[in-house]
Amino acid sequence: MSDFIPVNTPLLNGNEKKYLNECIDTGWISSEGPFVKKLEQEFSAYTGQKYGSCVCNGSVAIDAAVRAMKAVFKWEEGDEVILPDYTIISTAQSLLYNGLKPVFVDADAQTWNMDTAKIEEMITPRTRAVMVVHIFGLPTDMEKVFALAQKYDLKIIEDAAQAHGQTYFDKKCGSMGEISTFSFYANKHIACGEGGMVMAASSELIEKVNFYKNLCFSRDRFVHEELGWNFRMSNLQAAVAYAQFERLEEFIARKKRMGAYYQEELKNIPAQLPLVKTAYAENNYWVFGIVLDDDVKFNAKEAMEKLAQKGIGCRPFFYPLNKQPVFQKMGLTDTVDRPVADRLYARGFYIPSGLGLTDENMEQVVRMVRSIF
Repeated sequence: MSDFIPVNTPLLNGNEKKYLNECIDTGWISSEGPFVKKLEQEFSAYTGQKYGSCVCNGSVAIDAAVRAMKAVFKWEEGDEVILPDYTIISTAQSLLYNGLKPVFVDADAQTWNMDTAKIEEMITPRTRAVMVVHIFGLPTDMEKVFALAQKYDLKIIEDAAQAHGQTYFDKKCGSMGEISTFSFYANKHIACGEGGMVMAASSELIEKVNFYKNLCFSRDRFVHEELGWNFRMSNLQAAVAYAQFERLEEFIARKKRMGAYYQEELKNIPAQLPLVKTAYAENNYWVFGIVLDDDVKFNAKEAMEKLAQKGIGCRPFFYPLNKQPVFQKMGLTDTVDRPVADRLYARGFYIPSGLGLTDENMEQVVRMVRSIF
């Protein structure tokens, strides 16, 4: 057996070294460097949002976005934002850091995104927004979200961390909310180790983002009337991200080929594979997930252990937010049944999906996945 195959292997063989050397040669390594502005302008234009603001990672992108929304739209402490139960904790904790209450909606069993048919029953007089999170390469079905936003005067916060270049019909993910966020973590389609971006449809919102991410500096630079953070992205990060952005369409095509290979070679295992497409989007396979059938005698954790012993790295699916121990201690959970999110965590995991995987790597992954059944 060859060496261990990690769950993610990035592809860094474009202009990354060239642009990093340019940063070093010019001395522009801080957030004031030119690659930051180039990335903001060109990626926001590509996505279809008017304004972009680079930050140091995807989680703080959500922090800054929520703070800006609260300030501009004058939300109050305890106001509510609806979001998926099946997603990473960064989304909910950003609401809590900003004094807002997260309200969790179960997942759709086919797409693994938020079940938009269940949103309306969670709306109360204190609901201010819906936070959409596009999961694993397929966008959320936005039609119902748009209708509810109009009916109840709700705002849309769009977390497109896993959806670089993805579209909902003809709309790019990241262009469909008042504000949107991206991550450039090492396993994303655009990867610079860490890094992220906030995009907004209005200058007022992006100005607030820039204000809060930069320690709330005022015109008198060291005079502060509010508290913020240092969430700035360095020119070094932006140089790598920009080199990755140059190849985004190539990367998406590569991910689709990888997904098609896994779909064909794993179609007979006793498990649910990702949807190839929906009425509104083709899967671009940020990661390739597997959900074990109920009659498989082992669960996701045991499957990952079996594959680790065979040299294959895997990752679990998200633990439902409504069951997070930290939220239970805070009294934020409820007794609403969310069976799909529960099942996805118990039965789901994803296999190596990084852009740097070779054909030989994928062949070995397939052999080992088949062998555990």
